[in-house]
Amino acid sequence: MLRVGLTGGLATGKSHVGAYLEQMGCRLLKADELGHKALLRGGAAFEAVGSHFGAGVLDDAGEIDRKTLGALVFADPEKLAALNSIIHPVVIGAEEEWFEGVSTVDSEGIAVVEAAILIETGSYKRFDRIILTVCTREQQIERAIKRDGLSREEVEARLMRQMSLAEKRKFADYVVDTSGDKLATQLETRRVYEELRRVKR
Repeated sequence: MLRVGLTGGLATGKSHVGAYLEQMGCRLLKADELGHKALLRGGAAFEAVGSHFGAGVLDDAGEIDRKTLGALVFADPEKLAALNSIIHPVVIGAEEEWFEGVSTVDSEGIAVVEAAILIETGSYKRFDRIILTVCTREQQIERAIKRDGLSREEVEARLMRQMSLAEKRKFADYVVDTSGDKLATQLETRRVYEELRRVKR
C-alpha cells in the first residue's frame, strides 16, 4: 500500500483533487473531518478543548462552535498551537487506524489522506509521497470568501499565518495547479495518479 499525503494552502482545491483521485481508484480520508468529529460532544478532543478554551467557545446546545473557536485561534498563534496540540494526536491516531484497515482490504492500493497542515506539523514524514495543490493568492482569497463566508481581511490574516505555497513546494513530490478550469485540474490530477501507479508498481 502506498501512503500519500494531499495538502495545500487555504482554498487551493485540495478537496477537488482528492475527489478526482478517489474517482480514479484511490482510497481517500479527509483529516479535517476527523478533526471535526473529535470536537463533537463525546469526541476524543471535546473535553480537552472545552477545558482549555472555556465556555466561550460553546454554542447554546453545549457543542463547540467551530467558527467561534476558529476566530479565536487564528487571531493568536499560541492558541492555535494549543488547539493543534490537542487535536493532532487524535487525528493521527485515527489516520493510522484507517491505514491499517485499508492495508487489510487493499494491500496494493493507494491510500490518500487529505490534510491542511501536513507539512507544518511534520506529519508529512509519515507518507511515501506528498501532493501539493496550488493556485494564485488572489484565487485563494476569492475562493475562501465564497466558500467560508469570511471577509477579505479575515482570509488575508489566515494566509499570513500559513506557510507559503513556495515553501511547501520544497516538500512536495507532485504539484497540482488548480488555477485553471475543472478539466485542467482533472488532467493534472490524472497525471499525478498515473505517476503514483508507476511508483506502486
